[in-house]
Amino acid sequence: MPCPHFTITITQRSKRQSAVAGAAYQSGESLFSEYDQERKSYSEKKGIAYTEIMLPTNAPPEYADRATLWNSAEAVEKQWNAQLARRIVLALPREIPTEQYPQMLRDFCNEHFVSKGMCVDFAIHNKNDGNPHAHIMLTLRGIDENGKWLPKSRKVYDLDENGERIKLPSGNWKSHKENVVDWNDQQYAEIWRHGWETVTNEYLERANRPERVDLRSFERQGITDQAPTVHMGAAVTQMERRGVETNIGNLNRNIKNANSLIKSVQKVIGSLRSWLSELFEKRKQLDNADKSLPELLLQYMDERKAERNDWFAYGKQSGSIGDLKKVSSAICYLQNHNITSLETLDTLLQTANSNLASIRNSTRANERRMKEITNILGAFETIEKLSPIHDKYVKIGWKTAKEKYANAHQKELDEYNKAFRYLKKQGIDTSFNRDAYKGEYRTLERKCRDDKQELEVVQNKIMPLKEIRYYVSKVIPIDVPAEMIEQPKPSIADKLKESKDKSVQSEQYRAEIHKKRSDELE
Repeated sequence: MPCPHFTITITQRSKRQSAVAGAAYQSGESLFSEYDQERKSYSEKKGIAYTEIMLPTNAPPEYADRATLWNSAEAVEKQWNAQLARRIVLALPREIPTEQYPQMLRDFCNEHFVSKGMCVDFAIHNKNDGNPHAHIMLTLRGIDENGKWLPKSRKVYDLDENGERIKLPSGNWKSHKENVVDWNDQQYAEIWRHGWETVTNEYLERANRPERVDLRSFERQGITDQAPTVHMGAAVTQMERRGVETNIGNLNRNIKNANSLIKSVQKVIGSLRSWLSELFEKRKQLDNADKSLPELLLQYMDERKAERNDWFAYGKQSGSIGDLKKVSSAICYLQNHNITSLETLDTLLQTANSNLASIRNSTRANERRMKEITNILGAFETIEKLSPIHDKYVKIGWKTAKEKYANAHQKELDEYNKAFRYLKKQGIDTSFNRDAYKGEYRTLERKCRDDKQELEVVQNKIMPLKEIRYYVSKVIPIDVPAEMIEQPKPSIADKLKESKDKSVQSEQYRAEIHKKRSDELE
């Protein structure tokens, strides 16, 4: 199944980030940054499959050089907290041939970025480890007809009802800022995500693949019977690939198993209730619809017996014994659950559906809390691991030395700050009791196991109804889609008969071909 990963971030100078460094990383090159007079070298990075720069018509030709483009984009930004570039990381579908990846990205970038005036620098990363993805860097300023960077915003004076400028008590004219380009509007995040979804599905269709990707959340897709998994990240993914089990990996496996089980049970209940609804609507026109379920099952046995009139005695006996065992088991099931009519069967299904909804809600609530605890513990472990680096950074007094240390440990400091902000947002102090959270996590795990056992009970309770539906449908046939009626496994006699029929058809076909060739030779 194609991975729906698509993230958008901003490269910010206030976070000690560099557009030149980002371009060097994604391209696997060594680039010199004119802003901080340092070389950003990632020439030893592996897995860079393809890189390309795409320019709008107004861009100077020299921007086709990666170092020139991003040094120019940084040089025009004078503020200490300037936004330098937009970065997108997206997953590439493994179901599509890798040689089509560059054209996929060109189609996407040309339609949504280059045609709007942005410079695009994209790179494809593929280590053949099952995680092909692309990095896209975008400029944030427009370019005028002379190839110069446009300002990000302009001053616009407010006008009164007569079209005159409004003077403030301070003597200044009332004004406001307007963006020169609208690329920062939040609506574009949704447009770009949908654009990549469209391009991906087009290429999947061209490759004759049945899979399709949807970048919306389960909630927005209207999917209520599945819980989303937790993003594992690069480190956890690598550990899982090496066979090392992690809390996040185990949680995701449990979520997937629960989703699969819930979906299976819901499908059975839904198809059974649809079949019953059809029966209730047409029961006046149907024969035998008022009979009890045990009576209908006995009628099924009589009809099966009539179908074997031309069989040999041994076949008749074997078939009758087989039917007797199946129908007896079905009648015992009905008796054990006090099911005597179609109405009581419908009541059982309604109860099972209600139980399923209750279990599903409980499971999703437990899994949601387990995700929160996993993220909290992960953030605390990050802070604990990186505290020595952060503490040393805080103690440095000289500005130059502090900036140099920050540049050398930018990744670690960013991870520390991200984890610290997450805990602060959750209202959690770094001195919190981890054991309490671990104990709560174990309790939730037990509850999830209990929910799974309850799901299996519901599943075992309704599965025999599929065969009962098949038997009743033979006695009271209605127009029901074939996929709704799951037939029991065919008997050995049925398989032999089917094989014999195919053999006869094959012989007839060969005889026809032989006769046709003989006629042609004559």
